[in-house]
Amino acid sequence: MTTKETTVRPGAASAAAFAQSGKTTGMQKRVLAGGSVGQFIEFYDFALYGLSAVTLSQLFFPGENALIGLLATFATFGVAFIARPIGGLFFGQLGDRIGRRKVLYITLVTIGGATAAIGLLPPYAAVGALAPALLVLCRLLQGFSAGGESVGAPAFVFEHAPVNRRGFWLNITLAATALPSVVAGAMILILSQSLSDDAFFAWGWRIPFLLALPLSLFGVWIRSKTEESEAFKQVAAKAEQKEYSPIRDAFRENKVRMLQVIFVMGLTAMGFYFLSGYFVGYVQTTGNLSREASLMANAAAMLFYALLLPIGGIIGDRVGRKPMLVAGSAAIALLAFPCFMLVTSGSFGLAMLGQLLFVVPLCIYGGGCYTFFVEIFSTKTRFTSAAVSYNLGYALFGGTAPFIGTALVTATGIGFSPAFWLCGAAVIVFLLLTLTKVPETRGRLG
Repeated sequence: MTTKETTVRPGAASAAAFAQSGKTTGMQKRVLAGGSVGQFIEFYDFALYGLSAVTLSQLFFPGENALIGLLATFATFGVAFIARPIGGLFFGQLGDRIGRRKVLYITLVTIGGATAAIGLLPPYAAVGALAPALLVLCRLLQGFSAGGESVGAPAFVFEHAPVNRRGFWLNITLAATALPSVVAGAMILILSQSLSDDAFFAWGWRIPFLLALPLSLFGVWIRSKTEESEAFKQVAAKAEQKEYSPIRDAFRENKVRMLQVIFVMGLTAMGFYFLSGYFVGYVQTTGNLSREASLMANAAAMLFYALLLPIGGIIGDRVGRKPMLVAGSAAIALLAFPCFMLVTSGSFGLAMLGQLLFVVPLCIYGGGCYTFFVEIFSTKTRFTSAAVSYNLGYALFGGTAPFIGTALVTATGIGFSPAFWLCGAAVIVFLLLTLTKVPETRGRLG
């Protein structure tokens, strides 16, 4: 490849040799572990909210109509995504200036603290309208910190990964985002079955939220054993010799690429949050399954996602990112309606089958997108450019997915109506990939 990104400039030779060596050092393994733990904790916090949506709606948004309460809960879910691009811009430019590692300490502790705070909130019955207001504040803090964590951890892993295994490494890191749904779902299931309904609604639901803080401190401890990549150290050394503005350079050099990432990552955000943040409540209210059955079906799907996503990364390392994106977007468009029909069938077995089937196109698409969104940018502005575009995509498409899905069901009375929204988005992204100049990024050096 002869693009500007693949040309190794004088002074960057050692970083390029390091990246291409293919050897896995102890430091690289610690970075991979630290990135995966951080992604687990970030998505634990977000998944926990989605899995607890029905409970939270009854505690913070009580009313005659359970569906309206759920709609309000998912609107609050989306509030965090408003803060994500702001957090991405703040932490992104900070990470490009002072380093990924320092920023990732701050983001992890903040998101863990905000999630634990939700577990301490009084319900609507105790303090009235102050309860949902405090819930919104906690969600804003979660979103602000996640704006840095969600991109900083993959960028940190990417810059340490062997070039020919980037897709595999990144997808191992992102596979950790599926496991929180399994862990949090298992905890909620155990608590709901071992406690009476009164005890669960009084204090049992709080336990998984409170565990977020010690989990985040554990992640910080792992990250303390890592170092910045050689590629970043060289860029930072050069930046010290001249005026450098990550925000200015990101928007001046990467406007088109950032727009491409918004749409590419927006589709995977929509699919992932339908799967992890919507289906549990959706199956209960629309498919008429119990809380326990809904959690079990979703846990199976999320575990399948965690196992299948690294395989998508391996294939992406062999065939390239763009073929995976094209095939994945086409598959999402084709399978959206069958999957949603199965999920809302009212049968536990079919609901599980629908979610397992839904995982397949998401992991094909994920075999390209999760490396593409950091690989497309140079090291100098990678954190800023990726954080802004990734989080805008997640805010516009991922954060709104549960709310729009619930609103479509409410307005139409058709259980599978969210499939129209997902299918339309997949078709738009497919056309973007096939008709515009979206580059192949596999093998680029930053």
